Amino acid sequence: MSVADSDNRQVLCFATQGSDHVDGERIRSLLEPLRAEVYAFDHRSRMRSAIGLLKAVRAHKPALIVMEGTGMAGGVTLLAIDAVLGVPFVVSSGDAVGPYLRLRSRLAGLLGGVYERLLCRRCAGYIGWTPYLVGRAITFGAPRGMTAPGWSRGHPSGAAREAIRQRLGIAGDALVVGLAGSLNWRRSVGYTYGAELVRAVRDVRRDDVVVCIVGDGPGLQRLREIAGEHLGSRILLPGRVSPAELGDYLAAFDLASLPQSVDRVGSFRYTTKLSEYLAAGLPIITGQIPAAYDLDDGYCWRLPGRAPWSPVYIEALVGLLEQLSAAEIAERRRAILARRTEPFDQLAQQRRTCEFVRDILAGSAAGKPELGDGLTSSAQR
Repeated sequence: MSVADSDNRQVLCFATQGSDHVDGERIRSLLEPLRAEVYAFDHRSRMRSAIGLLKAVRAHKPALIVMEGTGMAGGVTLLAIDAVLGVPFVVSSGDAVGPYLRLRSRLAGLLGGVYERLLCRRCAGYIGWTPYLVGRAITFGAPRGMTAPGWSRGHPSGAAREAIRQRLGIAGDALVVGLAGSLNWRRSVGYTYGAELVRAVRDVRRDDVVVCIVGDGPGLQRLREIAGEHLGSRILLPGRVSPAELGDYLAAFDLASLPQSVDRVGSFRYTTKLSEYLAAGLPIITGQIPAAYDLDDGYCWRLPGRAPWSPVYIEALVGLLEQLSAAEIAERRRAILARRTEPFDQLAQQRRTCEFVRDILAGSAAGKPELGDGLTSSAQR
């Protein structure tokens, strides 16, 4: 742990996916006004990082630890630190742990559910990426909670739409439906993000519809196989692009896909890309998940079907792409500009998170001297 200011050790934070992951960037930004210390958790060396975290806490004894993510190496260590050293912790998460691990196996889901409940019961507070996750955490015993859903990390540069379309060989009048994300292959259902678009466009009769999927991972080769003869013409798979370029690629789209299953995994999510799509002014095709109703100000299409790999969903997607007009897309773009709800404001989330942490500190740090950034000790937990 590097200590930039030896007099300010009130809050320690880390991300179980690693300090160089987008989760690490998220938690550092949320806690920036508190000048929180950052522990460089290495996802590739989880056990070593867990031991290092324990040593760092023993050496510096922060008043509070904030963990982004729910990786077990980090979470189990926090449970031990809380029990042995009495240092409270806050959990920030974007997924329902038990149902997510259930995708791997029943046993993983069962153990993950027990672990998730224990984290919620023992934490001092829970920061959910959605209000649905906050409600779940409070039901499991979290004493308090708040929502911080994330924000867009970039915006397109000037003339990006024309430049990216020219680079990819997309006609100026083509209707481009796209997606950006990690392409992980789920063998059990034969699906990766974007597969719904690839499968649907093969059955779309109009020839001006182009699918563009930005991202990398084990599912990329599967998408190439599914695309078949349409790869490079109607289906474009440029792979991973840098975060700085992502906004430019989104500017080349006309609308975006946000595929989520209507179950205890997808229904709890907003997904990290929702804020990016809205910042780029992209209307969104998604399923009938709670967020598609709660956040929609007229810019969503909600397709039927329990999951984006279901035949019902794909058939509805084909029908939508067949009849979709430029005028309808323009109307939904205007709805984005006029929307009443804006949950993805970075500064507002930062302010609320710091107030949340300050309140926890005020309730748990009785008897400790005042440290850093005006944080006070005023009440017994």
